[in-house]
Amino acid sequence: MMTTVAAEPMELQNQYSGEPLSNRWDDDWDNENSSARLFERSRIKALADEREAVQKKTFTKWVNSHLTRVSCRISDLYLDLRDGRVLLKLLEVLSGERLPRPTRGRMRIHCLENVDKALMFLKEQRVHLENMGPPDIVDGSHRLTLGLIWTIILRFQIQDISVETEDNKERRSAKDALLLWCQMKTAGYPNVNIHNFTSSWRDGMAFNALIHKHRPELIDFERLKKSNAHHNLQNAFSLAETHLGLARLLDPEDISVDQPDEKSVITYVVTFYHYFSRMKALKVEGKRVGKVLDHAMETEGMVQKYEALAADLLEWIEQTIIILTNRKFSNSLGGVQQQLQAFNTYRTMEKPPKFTEKGNLEVLLFTIQSKMRANNQKVYLPRDGKLLSDINKAWERLEKAEHERELALRTELIRQEKLEQLARRFDRKAAMRETWLGENQRLVAQDSFGLDLPAVEAATKKHEAIETDIAAYEERVQAVVAVAMELEAERYHDIKRVAARKDNVLRLWDFLLELLGARRHRLEASLGLQRLFQEMLHIMDWMDQIKVLLLSQDHGQHLLGVEDLLQTHTLLEADINVQKDRVQAVAASASQHAVSSHGYQPCAPQVIQDRVSHLESCYQELVQLAAERRARLEAWRRLWRFLWEVSEEEGWIREQQRLLSQEVGGDRTGARRLLSQQRLLEDEMNGRAPRLQNAIAEGGAMVQAGHFAADRVQERIADLQVQWAELERLAAARTRWLEEAQAQQQFQADADDVDAWTLDALRAASGDETGSNQFSTEALVRRQRDAAAGVASYRAVIDALHQQSAALPQEGAEHQEVRRRLDGMEERYQEVAQLSRGRTQALQEALARYKLLSEADALQLWINEKEQWLVAMETPHKLEDLEVVQHRFESLEAELNLQASRVAVVNQIARQLTHHGPPSDTDIRAQLDHLNTRWSHFRALVDQKKESLQAALRVQNYHLDCNETRSWIREKTRVIQSTQELGNDLAGVMALQRRLTGMERDLAAIEVKLDDLRREAGRLGAEHPDQAEALGGRLAEIGAVWEDMKNALRTREESLGEARKLQQFLRELDDFQAWLSRTQTAIASEDTPTSLAEAERLMAQHRGIRNEVHDYEEDYQRMRDMGDLVTRGQTDAQHMFLRQRLQALHAGWNELTRMGDNRQHLLTQCHAHQVFLRDCKQAEAFLSNQEYVLAHTEMPPTLPGAEGSIRAQEDFMTTMDANEEKVSAVVEAGRRLARDGNINAQRILERTSSIDDRRQKNREAAVELLMRLKDNRDLQKFLQDCQELALWVDEKMLTAQDRTYDEARNLHSKWLKHQAFMAELRSNREWLDQVQKDGALLVSEKQETEAVVTEKLAALHAMWAELEATTQTKAQCLFDANRAELFTQSCADLDQWMGGLEGQIQSHDCGKDLTSVNILLKRQQMLETQVEVRQREVVALQSQVTALGREVGDTGAVEGRRRLLENKFQELLEPLQRRRCLLVASREVHQFHRDLEDEILWVQERMAVATATDHGNNLQTVQLLIKKNQTLQKELAGHQPRIDDLLERSGVLLKESSSPDAVRRRLAELQQLWAQVQEEAAQRQARLQEVHRAQQYYFDAAEAEAWMSEQELYMMSEEKAKDEQSAITMQKKHQMVEQAVEDYALTVRQLSKTSRGLVADGHPDSERISLRQSQVDKLYAGLKDLSEERRGQLDERLRLFLLSREVDDLEQWVAEREVVAGSHELGQDYEHVTMLQERFREFARDTGATGQERVDAVNRLADQLITGGHGDAATAAEWKDGLNEAWADLLELVDTRTQILSASYELHRFHHHAHTLLGRLRHKREQLPLQAGGHHSAVEALQRAHAAYEHDAQALGAQVSHRGVRGHR
Repeated sequence: MMTTVAAEPMELQNQYSGEPLSNRWDDDWDNENSSARLFERSRIKALADEREAVQKKTFTKWVNSHLTRVSCRISDLYLDLRDGRVLLKLLEVLSGERLPRPTRGRMRIHCLENVDKALMFLKEQRVHLENMGPPDIVDGSHRLTLGLIWTIILRFQIQDISVETEDNKERRSAKDALLLWCQMKTAGYPNVNIHNFTSSWRDGMAFNALIHKHRPELIDFERLKKSNAHHNLQNAFSLAETHLGLARLLDPEDISVDQPDEKSVITYVVTFYHYFSRMKALKVEGKRVGKVLDHAMETEGMVQKYEALAADLLEWIEQTIIILTNRKFSNSLGGVQQQLQAFNTYRTMEKPPKFTEKGNLEVLLFTIQSKMRANNQKVYLPRDGKLLSDINKAWERLEKAEHERELALRTELIRQEKLEQLARRFDRKAAMRETWLGENQRLVAQDSFGLDLPAVEAATKKHEAIETDIAAYEERVQAVVAVAMELEAERYHDIKRVAARKDNVLRLWDFLLELLGARRHRLEASLGLQRLFQEMLHIMDWMDQIKVLLLSQDHGQHLLGVEDLLQTHTLLEADINVQKDRVQAVAASASQHAVSSHGYQPCAPQVIQDRVSHLESCYQELVQLAAERRARLEAWRRLWRFLWEVSEEEGWIREQQRLLSQEVGGDRTGARRLLSQQRLLEDEMNGRAPRLQNAIAEGGAMVQAGHFAADRVQERIADLQVQWAELERLAAARTRWLEEAQAQQQFQADADDVDAWTLDALRAASGDETGSNQFSTEALVRRQRDAAAGVASYRAVIDALHQQSAALPQEGAEHQEVRRRLDGMEERYQEVAQLSRGRTQALQEALARYKLLSEADALQLWINEKEQWLVAMETPHKLEDLEVVQHRFESLEAELNLQASRVAVVNQIARQLTHHGPPSDTDIRAQLDHLNTRWSHFRALVDQKKESLQAALRVQNYHLDCNETRSWIREKTRVIQSTQELGNDLAGVMALQRRLTGMERDLAAIEVKLDDLRREAGRLGAEHPDQAEALGGRLAEIGAVWEDMKNALRTREESLGEARKLQQFLRELDDFQAWLSRTQTAIASEDTPTSLAEAERLMAQHRGIRNEVHDYEEDYQRMRDMGDLVTRGQTDAQHMFLRQRLQALHAGWNELTRMGDNRQHLLTQCHAHQVFLRDCKQAEAFLSNQEYVLAHTEMPPTLPGAEGSIRAQEDFMTTMDANEEKVSAVVEAGRRLARDGNINAQRILERTSSIDDRRQKNREAAVELLMRLKDNRDLQKFLQDCQELALWVDEKMLTAQDRTYDEARNLHSKWLKHQAFMAELRSNREWLDQVQKDGALLVSEKQETEAVVTEKLAALHAMWAELEATTQTKAQCLFDANRAELFTQSCADLDQWMGGLEGQIQSHDCGKDLTSVNILLKRQQMLETQVEVRQREVVALQSQVTALGREVGDTGAVEGRRRLLENKFQELLEPLQRRRCLLVASREVHQFHRDLEDEILWVQERMAVATATDHGNNLQTVQLLIKKNQTLQKELAGHQPRIDDLLERSGVLLKESSSPDAVRRRLAELQQLWAQVQEEAAQRQARLQEVHRAQQYYFDAAEAEAWMSEQELYMMSEEKAKDEQSAITMQKKHQMVEQAVEDYALTVRQLSKTSRGLVADGHPDSERISLRQSQVDKLYAGLKDLSEERRGQLDERLRLFLLSREVDDLEQWVAEREVVAGSHELGQDYEHVTMLQERFREFARDTGATGQERVDAVNRLADQLITGGHGDAATAAEWKDGLNEAWADLLELVDTRTQILSASYELHRFHHHAHTLLGRLRHKREQLPLQAGGHHSAVEALQRAHAAYEHDAQALGAQVSHRGVRGHR
């Protein structure tokens, strides 16, 4: 696009070059004929020449002043610039850029090309060259040369001048700016008034004033006089040249004229401006360098200060960490409290200054880096170890150590407090344990066991109860020991006292256990002896029963009967052996009791020994009887087993003999089958032989042993051996016969197969058929090949048959028939092999002959066909026909190559057949000779036709090129003529812009084409003299058309003026409108995203479009301003149309803005909708999972399963609650979108309602399912209770059904057990009632369970009723069995029990503490339970007395004894009740004191927690402390009822207490502690909430800092893209990071708001919070700066890769072109070089057009990178230089190749023409007459002929001279 800067030179140029270019002004003067006007015109022309001379001199000096930098100089401006080399050097010096290399050579075309390069460079620099082209400069046009230099001066010297005024900040440019600068510099100087660049400088005062203003030491301005202009000018010019180094562009006489040349003055003044501007810039630069050095020194000092402070801070941190990590604490509560106080002092006094110092370090480093960035210095980064991150890490380690130190101190403090509490608890528990142990030692020392087993068992049960109580108490003793061990493990300071008391408790405990073990030993001895006696009686009864069985005479009638008896006897023996162990055990146990010692003896030893001796004698008798019984049974079993085995073997032998006696078949298959069966029989006999031998051996052993059936056994053995021998003989004979038969039959079958195969092979090999053609012969060859392979492979079969005959039996192998068959087979096989070989050779030869004849015939046919075509073919005259024929010739050449190979194959086959010498070799040779002859003639004919076709094709191509060239020229002529009707208006400009593009390039191409046609016409005329006239005529036609076109173009160029002024604007307008249309199309897209990723992609795409629109906004404004300037004041139709286009452009821009906003709104709504859909999918997935779980949950059939299902359902509902928030957020988001008017509001509401409904349904279904699961659990619990009760009833039913009560000796014990059993039934009746109640409740609540519950309850009641009936029946039976004995034993037992109970009731011990009272109450409860049982026994005595009365009659004594027992029992009830009341009252008193002490201790423990000063130093700790404090408050609230209950109980106990004052003091202490702990808990909750707010802010700030630090690390990353794709990827990634940084501003603002709120509320850490927030703000600002810097780096990197790709592609393209341009092919003849030249000319045009455009594009991209200060600008410049060098080399190669081809063309053309001239000379010499003439007329005729001959010779001489000159050249 054309910028304002580019337009300024154009305006100046037009201003200063307008007069010479005004043709209209000249036309007006031409029309005048007056002499005055002619004189004035000559005067003006003289002045113009004078001004031109001054300009030439000035411009020449100005050019030389710049060319001196490259050691170059010009003398004549017009001549020295014509070749373009100096012009290129001048532009390189002025621009500082590297221009293309100038073309070597001095030809005009080289000069034009160099000038064109310079002008193209100026166009690239946006310099407008009006009506100027390379021919103008090369031709030395004065006006245009001066205009070009003036344009260069404007662009590179004046254009950049701008001066800013102080009043209105107005900026001027070019001439006005330079004039203003001069006025500003000379303001205040006398006699100096600069208002133009002509007359204001004539006196020289202005030049001197400028020099004096900047260098006052050089000029004494006051001595200068305005009247002495020449001196002033000479002085200023000399000083400028001598002291300022400015070239002397002007002389005094050039200025001291009436009207100095303005351009020359401006050119000279500009040199002053640039010199003084550089001098001022150097001064400013010096000041800036000094300032930079000051900043650098200041920064260096700050860096040193930072490093020193950082080192000191890090050293302090490390030392402090070492101190804080010390864990050696004092081992007492007071010492730990002192250490905690010291730690708090460190945190409040020592640490805060260091924290401030750390913050100052961060500020200092930020200041250093900010200053370095501001000074464009490399940002200072502290070395490793002193980075801010290192300091922060060290500080974090310090805080971590500090936190760990605080935790350790507080843990130690809590540990010491716990140890003190633990010690007090130990003392209290130890005192209680010592009291209890003393009491139980006295109890265990008593002995009273009884004299029979029931009494001893009762004593044992009582002892077990005592042991149970003592064992249960072991945990309490161990608890005391554990407390002591814990104190010892925790290194309690008073551990010695604790250990001594612990040892005392353990000593008392060990003594108690020793007493208990001794009593258990005595009790076990008594119990063991009584059980031993009982066991002896049972063993004797069992041995009597076994004797009867052992004396039986039943020995069995067969083997199975004996086996059964032996099994029964084995069981008896096992029982006897088991009883042996019992007898031995009884004897051993009795021996232990019988040993007399001084210890405890439960019975007399002699009684025990007598009973043991009787038991052992009975057992020995039983063992002897069992041995005798076994011996008899074993003998009978041996006999029966032998007889059974012999019978089985005899039966099998008879069966096999029958089978071996059968007849056999005669064929091979039957023999093979029988032999297989015989093998199986032999295997079976081998398997039977061991069994037979075992049976015979067993019989022999029986005979030798003298068995009672020995004779019978011997007879059966002999018979069996005879039968087995006969069976073996039959089997061997049958096997031998079967094997021989099978071998003979196999040989005959194989021989038959060989004979059959031989006959078939002979028939196949004897055939003489060789086939009728090639295909049939090939089939026979393949078949014969297979047959030969079969014959060779059958040799192995013959050999195998020979081996088989050798294996036949002796008589079979020597048989004459076998030998005869073998010899016959061998002969036939040899005959078959020989015939097969002969037939194979015959078929191979026949196949070769057929192939030869077939190929020869095919070649003859092909040659005949092609010869007919070639003979009939005539050379066509049309180009299309020629091309068709040429294409057919190209196909013919490929066929020729193929047929040549076939001819070679035919010759080779013929040679092979001739070598074998078959009968037909003469015919084959004759046919082969004929074929070769035909082939040679055919090749010659093809070459002849091809040559004639090529000649005709060249002529037709020439005519075609002529037609195309003429059409091309006419088309260009029409284009030129079509512009005749277009004027200089806007429409004409637009038409010319479209029609005259590239006209000059086309004309040059046409001219080159004409030269080629002329050369081609000459060559063709020499080849075809008959067509030379027609060829020349075509050239004449094209020449005429060419001249017409050049005349038309010249005429049109003269008629055009400055019509191109608006071309650039119109082009820019078209480009902008095209972009606007494309952008509107892109924005007008109605694509709506169907996914979140697509929505984000469309958002990003639209964001990119809006950014592009924003970038084009400046171009739009410039376009509008330029359009207003162009159309201002214009009323013609074209300008009106342009104004309409501009209005449409404005409307389109506004429409684009509106469409962009609408599209942004639409995409935002779509994006929100897609986000909502994504969340909906997640929510629906949650709901679907919930629905699936709810639908697939089944009712478990067991109680554990039901409870597990309930827990799983509760967990599931917890998960539902966790997901509830997400689902609610989705629903709320959908409703918010609908309220905001989203385009999909209806669907969003439907989706939202669906999700909400499903959520509600799932919630209701989950609650319903949970209720059903609970109902199922209740049902399963009821069913399990029923099952347990049923199992218990079944178990008790077994006990109740036991009928072993027929012996009187243990009848009483059974009666007592049954009474206890009945009592157990009555006590468990409540279990049944409870199940009944649970079932009724379940049915009332859940009606659906009525059937199951009713069924279960009915079954339970039936089982229970049956159990009770069975129990009553058994009780009655027991009672009826022995009533008198039962009554006596019952009375004795009751009497004994009441005696012991009376002693226990009379005790006055009510317990000394709560534990002893509870023990006494448990004993009291056991006594009361026993009383209830005994009371039922007393009542049962009445029924026993009644029953005895019915049997005996006299019941007076019995009734009296019963009444005595009943009265005694009634007397014991009242003391027992009084004893219980005393114990209950004592327990209440002790319980109150215990509860009071426990509550005080509980409150004191909570007080330590409520008054803790630890409020946490991080968010997690604070939240944990808040939860703990809330838990404490809940505990206090839950404990309040216990305190109230204790206070209520205190009112009653104070009245009855013996020391009410002490109780009141403890109560008051409890109330005070309770109120204090509640208040402290509330205050601590408030403090923790305040700390929580601050810690939450710190946590959020730390997270923000961590996030920003992570992003900062990414921004500071030195990672660079490796290729273009990775650069694009990194740029996209950075865009995402940038967006995230922008979005994070909301978080930073929220943090700032929170910090302000905390500071406004007066938080104790307000200062720290403010500092932290400032750090966060600084970090965020730095992050944004880094983000922008990183984005710039990535953009630069991407642009560099784009440049690299373009450079690589272009360099590869250049390299490919260089291969073509560097070719050394110069042509073999005139036609060849002409073709090469034409092709290379097209190649050069294409290379120049395409390559220059691509090179310019790459140079522009590289210049943008370089001027933009890219980090790799040097690399880009290197790439650019390398590319330009490669391009210049390519162009040079193209020029060189062009010149070489031209030279080669001239050389070949010279040789061609020379050859033609030689032919003509020979022809003329042959025409020279030798006769002298015989008469006058003949002589005159000869003279005339000779004169004509001389004329022709002169013409030939001229041509020879011309060719000689060209040849020398």
